[in-house]
Amino acid sequence: MNSPQRRSRFRVVPEASTEVVGERASSSGVILFSAVVFLLAFGLVLAAAWALTGEIGVIALLLALVVSLAVMSSVHIAQQWEKVVVLRFGEFNRVSGPGLFWTIPVVEQNTMRVDGRVRATSFGAEETLTADLVPLDVNAVLFWMVWDAKAACTEVGDFTRTVELAAQTALRDAIGRAGVAEVAIRREQLDRELKRILEEKVAPWGITILSVEVRDILLPKELQEVMSLEAQAEQRKKARIILMEAEQDICEMMSDMGDSYSKNDAALRLRAMHLLYESVRETGGTVVVPSSFSEGFGDVLPDSVKDSIAGA
Repeated sequence: MNSPQRRSRFRVVPEASTEVVGERASSSGVILFSAVVFLLAFGLVLAAAWALTGEIGVIALLLALVVSLAVMSSVHIAQQWEKVVVLRFGEFNRVSGPGLFWTIPVVEQNTMRVDGRVRATSFGAEETLTADLVPLDVNAVLFWMVWDAKAACTEVGDFTRTVELAAQTALRDAIGRAGVAEVAIRREQLDRELKRILEEKVAPWGITILSVEVRDILLPKELQEVMSLEAQAEQRKKARIILMEAEQDICEMMSDMGDSYSKNDAALRLRAMHLLYESVRETGGTVVVPSSFSEGFGDVLPDSVKDSIAGA
């Protein structure tokens, strides 16, 4: 049975905003701009009433208030990364922004602000059966963005949630078509397959998929132990094959050396002396050579060396 912490790690969580807390754009400038527009419109209406009637009455104040509210509601500011969908009498009219834009009060509605920046969405699949009936927990991240604000707002109800659910469904389908070894080893192939499937599905919604990256693949503990033993056996097999190839090479080299030494006895004796010297040099020991040993080198060593060996 899965623990609550494990379930919360892999579930799909809709993100209301792509902005990180502490990095969100301040709205104080927009509020201040709206206040300035309101006061400016209010003052102009009062000035016009004073110029026409010579006094400012209740009617002038009410008229100034209504005009100021209408002007303030018709002036809007969109951030650099925002696109604003504007409807006129309920029908799509245009996409405005970024920057300053105007709408007709009552007639046009500032419906939805769409963030055009790259978004990162985490999604996963819990205990999804592979083609060979092995349950896997897979966690991945999706990078995507909205390139057509009109389609994102008019073709689908909640495009953020829809993209997340589509990614989770595509991941489950991809896992179900592959074996556990293919899923665990060929991550890049799984990433490309998910990207292709999601691109075809979300393209009509004005959304583009930048990349899909599988982060974690959790195998059952029992299967991990079996796969570990299989990998160890495979490594032992490779090590033995390499050792046998090395022994074969050594055997061939020794055979060639034997053929060479069989044709030259002096070279064989000199090789024996060289091996003896190397063993003494590495160990720092002493080798006692009987005087009769020098007779084997009679045709190789000079007379002075033979005398020194015999005298020893």
